Amino acid sequence: MRFENRVAVVTGAASGLGRAVAQRLASEGATIFGVDVNAEGLEETATLVREAGGTMHHYVANISDRMESHGAIAQAMDTCGRIDVLVNVAGVLRAGHVTDVTEETWNLVFGVNVAGTFWMCQAAIPHLLESHGNIVNVASNAGLMGTAYTTVYASSKAAVVNMTRSLAMEFIRTPLRINAVAPGGINTAMAQATFFPEDTNWKLVAPSMGFRSLSEPEEIAAVIAFVASPDAKALHGAIVSADEGITAS
Repeated sequence: MRFENRVAVVTGAASGLGRAVAQRLASEGATIFGVDVNAEGLEETATLVREAGGTMHHYVANISDRMESHGAIAQAMDTCGRIDVLVNVAGVLRAGHVTDVTEETWNLVFGVNVAGTFWMCQAAIPHLLESHGNIVNVASNAGLMGTAYTTVYASSKAAVVNMTRSLAMEFIRTPLRINAVAPGGINTAMAQATFFPEDTNWKLVAPSMGFRSLSEPEEIAAVIAFVASPDAKALHGAIVSADEGITAS
């Protein structure tokens, strides 16, 4: 019960890793405030959390929009009265040749992965400073290494890595902790729905895929729960790799 009497805002809570994080933190006592664009998925997650004895509220928002991100945090405060943890899980992955990337794809990926993470942090930080809380951003092994055919995604996750470090430095004199977890591949619908070009040279992709199987969402959720918990008090500005060894070399 490391999160008893604590409120955790989780983006991307409608499915995949976000759902697993919501369930894990709720199982340890947190009241969950889930945010996503998928209203139906949020309802499903809330039902799972409640059936397991937890508490979850939810809010539909497109976090790439500053007003909607700030609105989500305002609603979390109105509903729950406090915020202790912000977990930025929501993300978009697209694969393809660099020469085929459209402006729409670029804006979508950076809108959710970078702008959405930033706007949620910006809105939540004043409240987290009051509660001596913490932020866990979800980066990726792709933000720490070059990855063929996923240049846009890798660039966005590299931005999340340095955003996390920069925020950590700005607030290093405060009780607020800011860290990131960088998973490798996770067995989620997002990963399963990612299609590479027909002429993909898989030898170029292999280094970023690793030598082990995909992680399960629950495994990464356990790492995030640790980083967000009082057990990780010494972590600030850390990028915690949880990638089955992909970036070990």
